[in-house]
Amino acid sequence: MLEIREITKTYRSNGMDFPVLKGVSASISDGEFVAIMGPSGSGKTTLLNVVSGFTSADSGSVLLDGEDILTGDENILAEIRQRQLGFVFQDFMLLNGLTIRENVFLPQIIAGRPAKSMERKTESLLSMFGIGDIAAKYPAEVSGGQKQRAAIARALSNSPSVILADEPTGNLDSKSGAAVIEAFIAANKSMGATILMVTHDAFAASYADKVIALKDGIVFGELVRHGKPKQFLDELLDFIRKVNGDGYDA
Repeated sequence: MLEIREITKTYRSNGMDFPVLKGVSASISDGEFVAIMGPSGSGKTTLLNVVSGFTSADSGSVLLDGEDILTGDENILAEIRQRQLGFVFQDFMLLNGLTIRENVFLPQIIAGRPAKSMERKTESLLSMFGIGDIAAKYPAEVSGGQKQRAAIARALSNSPSVILADEPTGNLDSKSGAAVIEAFIAANKSMGATILMVTHDAFAASYADKVIALKDGIVFGELVRHGKPKQFLDELLDFIRKVNGDGYDA
């Protein structure tokens, strides 16, 4: 389980304080797919960066299986990132000098996995996400949707406890975005991956088990999906109108 407890974060600029997170708490169960939504400036990406360890919190804790991953030295945090966290970014962050297969291999190489184990895992992931036919190509030679599916495969290559995704469909057209969400669903259902996804995309969020809405640095509310995504989308659109009215970017 991932538990976020009373996280606060304030940025200081030109002698002024700008509170971004004001005591945010949330719980994500093992195997749960959770989306974080909210208006621009609500603290979504900052929260994800705190959970990942890329940004320090002013106070609070992030517990992964009962262990506070915000404490300890940088070497411990780096090991936790490598073993227990997987990352998917809006701009893919694939290495252009490596093929798609080599990009998926990379985290396993860093972790020192045995060669045969790496090969089996990589081929399984390439097949699962429908990118086996482009495995020998370079990122510049494939579509945005294929790049993002490769990024998800890479994030899963070390079998992390949690995948953290920041606007994974933000740079994609609707068809490619839908394919990426299908990849997340496959990761969630087939591999039991726990997913925490920041998104503005109500369609993408409608496939989550739960949506957490942030507003002005606090948790405005949560919405749990009980039915099909299409039905949940209607509920979600009503919910986000309550978060910020018609000005909400969904």
